[in-house]
Amino acid sequence: MRVYGSSNPLGAGSARPEQETSAVVNVSLFSALVERLAEERRWVILDLGAAQPQTIELLSPYRCRLDIGDIAEEVDGLSDSGEEEQLAKDIGAMLPAHPGELTDIVLCWDFLNYMDKSVLSALMANIAARCRPGALVHALIAYSQPLMQQRPGQFVPIDQGHLRDASGVEPSRIAPRYSTEDLKACMPDFSVDRMRLLGNGMQEYLFLR
Repeated sequence: MRVYGSSNPLGAGSARPEQETSAVVNVSLFSALVERLAEERRWVILDLGAAQPQTIELLSPYRCRLDIGDIAEEVDGLSDSGEEEQLAKDIGAMLPAHPGELTDIVLCWDFLNYMDKSVLSALMANIAARCRPGALVHALIAYSQPLMQQRPGQFVPIDQGHLRDASGVEPSRIAPRYSTEDLKACMPDFSVDRMRLLGNGMQEYLFLR
């Protein structure tokens, strides 16, 4: 596996201390994505989060390219971008350079919760343009709880079927709680492949390009 788009590919310094409060969730749709990587082909994966050593370790047995977005610092600023054309440019500059290969899998984690609908639409339009038909997008959407963390979480895989949120931060921000209909309207290039409710109150989604 090759990792691109981060000056710190092993995520040194980005992981939160192990002693912080964390929550583990069972993510069967994420597990289904990883299972697909066993197919004898090359995969291009776009991770919108920071480079995490746990993610790299999980993906390392497979023949894939991992592009790191690390968009956490940019999310709130994008909400204040003005015109649609400028917003598209800002998002294009935020994401890693297109590798020349179409993307197969996108890991959104919980970032979509921190975007207003116009930003979410612009981001997913950009992502759709770099995805091959049949590509899958994984996302965690705040659903049953009225509050979420002030900043996006820091989800890291414990194993193929479990994620741990290592941020250790109490919820303090109103969650938009986007419905499936909201997401479909913001992501016309994608359809809902599968969805399920997680133990932490989030909806886990797989969207199909």
